[in-house]
Amino acid sequence: MADPIVAAIAFDGISPFHLSVPCLVFGEDRAALGLPRFDFRVCGIENGPIRTDAGLTISVPHDLSILDDADIVIVPSWKELENPPPAALTETLHRAHRRGALIVGLCLGTFAIAATGLLSGRRATTHWAYTEQLQTLYPDITVDADVLYIDNGDVVTSAGVAAGLDCCLHIVRARYGAEAALRLARQIVLSPHRQGGQAQFIERPIARTGKADRFTQTLDTVRKTLGETHSLDSVAATAGLTRRTFTRRFQKSIGTSFGDWLIDQRVALAQRLLEATEKSMDMVAFEAGFGSTTSLRQHFAARLKTSPVQYRREFSKSAQDERAPPRADMFSRA
Repeated sequence: MADPIVAAIAFDGISPFHLSVPCLVFGEDRAALGLPRFDFRVCGIENGPIRTDAGLTISVPHDLSILDDADIVIVPSWKELENPPPAALTETLHRAHRRGALIVGLCLGTFAIAATGLLSGRRATTHWAYTEQLQTLYPDITVDADVLYIDNGDVVTSAGVAAGLDCCLHIVRARYGAEAALRLARQIVLSPHRQGGQAQFIERPIARTGKADRFTQTLDTVRKTLGETHSLDSVAATAGLTRRTFTRRFQKSIGTSFGDWLIDQRVALAQRLLEATEKSMDMVAFEAGFGSTTSLRQHFAARLKTSPVQYRREFSKSAQDERAPPRADMFSRA
């Protein structure tokens, strides 16, 4: 079966740093390591060599016609934010969208997609410094400045460069499961997958060193004991902080609430258990800290828009060799 085609769009004046984001995740063949394979292609809007904003010139092997075969189309950035994209690009993006391709706007690439009308009446995000401009230019879009990425099922948008990496890992996670995304993150030396609802701007990321403080050590302990009860008060006490101080520091360090983070960690563990083991739903719910299959189902429905049973059917090891590549609508499930 053919590998899914992932097409990234390059243009004169693009930042090579932004273009490297989809290249890093989709552009290298890691099949020998048991990781997913993609037929990755870079296409240019203009004919001829592309001049980057870093003074480099790159030769782009494809033109926009490649988008007619692509399963995933990525706009990794954009320029001249107040000017609409060339008509040829707009028409090509519309054609790709109509036939079911996933359209992805990373960072300022959201502006190009917004200009096509594909985000009208929907939620979107971009780099936090440009969210007000995006909202002003496209008032029919609900712009959220406080998230890493937003998945509308057929159109995905992300914040800045680091969030673009999270967004690309999210796509891998949705297509191949949590374990594949985790192994890919390790291979390219990225932090484990972050949920899209986390804040873009974090004042002080958690230090991960051998001399980590009590706060960091406490969170590491929670991650290792997700099946146990972890209340905000008990975790704050273990960290040697008051509830209020812990809550404030957690928000600054992680960019979300402790409760939401804990649920995300438990859902991720449940995903791995469903993929890699044949444990009963009751046991998965217990080991992931949900307590009951009812709670497990509720959180899967809220976070992943699917059920634990359906998730296992599509991503368990026993199903990997038998199942066909997921449908386009599965991209909204991670």
